[in-house]
Amino acid sequence: MIDEVMRMQFVIVTGMSGAGKTSVAHVLEDSGYYCIDNLPPTLLSNFASLCSSANLSMDKVALVVDARGGEQISSLGEEVDKLKKNGNHCSLLFLEATDESIIKRYKETRRKHPQAAEGRLEEGIARERELLSDIRGRADYVLDTSGLLTRQLKEQVLSLFEKKEPFENISVNVVSFGFKYGIPLDSDLVFDVRFLPNPFYESELKEHTGLEKEVQEFVLRADESQEFLKKLEQLFLFLLPQYIKEGKTQLVVAIGCTGGKHRSVTVAEQLAKSLLKHRYFAVANHRDIKK
Repeated sequence: MIDEVMRMQFVIVTGMSGAGKTSVAHVLEDSGYYCIDNLPPTLLSNFASLCSSANLSMDKVALVVDARGGEQISSLGEEVDKLKKNGNHCSLLFLEATDESIIKRYKETRRKHPQAAEGRLEEGIARERELLSDIRGRADYVLDTSGLLTRQLKEQVLSLFEKKEPFENISVNVVSFGFKYGIPLDSDLVFDVRFLPNPFYESELKEHTGLEKEVQEFVLRADESQEFLKKLEQLFLFLLPQYIKEGKTQLVVAIGCTGGKHRSVTVAEQLAKSLLKHRYFAVANHRDIKK
């Protein structure tokens, strides 16, 4: 019985309502995971035991556990610890998004927020952030879905849980932003790339973004761009092992230019790709790209 349990792989998907938990569950289900939505956290251990004792033919399970059950979510960390103690491989994925993104998604779907049944949506989001703050700190991976297309979200999830080689034990969220809109409040490290060539002053590039090939080529062909990216990669290859040694599991790296649309987006994309190449889980998000 113990051998069966130890062969099971659990992915616990949690986080903010409206951040994409259902979409992630669909990705995992399509990838061969047995998925259950809205499982009370107190039933996690019982569910694992049931899977083992019933000799069910499943070795990969994804469970969506969130704040729809209210205060019950506070026991999630303890229940995850029990799963790991019993020999299960268990990863906790926390999905988040900006208030602006969550509000937009709820307006589009016209659904009620679980923490705002009788009040304003903004108030419900704030209550949920407070309710989930401890869980977010315990997560193995934190993924900000604010600027992600469905295709990009799928790629990030599969890179995490269907990888052939394990990532190092730290997740890096590379956020591009515009200084004119303020520095991201949750930044651990901030880099200013306003010294790089600016596509904004090129009429054929001004309305495009750093996600497009033409803009990237314009920014990256400068010698100072190549030198900066080389030194940035060297810096992180030194820093990340030190952070891991210290016990840090999450890092938010903010890359800023004037408007957050061209240079910072290009550099954030390049840095995330570089870290992935070196087996660090990294995702690029672009806070101000649509402003």
